[in-house]
Amino acid sequence: MALKVTPVSQCLEKKLQVMGFEIPDLLFVFFLLSILNFFLGTTSGKLFLVWLPTLAVALTIRIGKRGKPDNFLLHLGKFWMRPKALWAFPESKTFQSPPQLKRKGA
Repeated sequence: MALKVTPVSQCLEKKLQVMGFEIPDLLFVFFLLSILNFFLGTTSGKLFLVWLPTLAVALTIRIGKRGKPDNFLLHLGKFWMRPKALWAFPESKTFQSPPQLKRKGA
């Protein structure tokens, strides 16, 4: 009885990249390009007002993410948006300060 063997890809956890950018980064760059083109596309300085800022943001993302883990910008955005203090229970509305002991000779 022979053992049945099926070839399997060795890169199951490889992240999806296009030209070195992750998909959320590309979506952000193209969204920025479309917004700038919508508002500033009819001006005479389309090159300076639409294309150069988009290329600068894409280059900043490419250089800034070098050596960072997958979906770094998404996790960074979630970290900035979450509240600074987290509570396990809702804040008490009837809280009273504990009584203070008066020391003799103070």
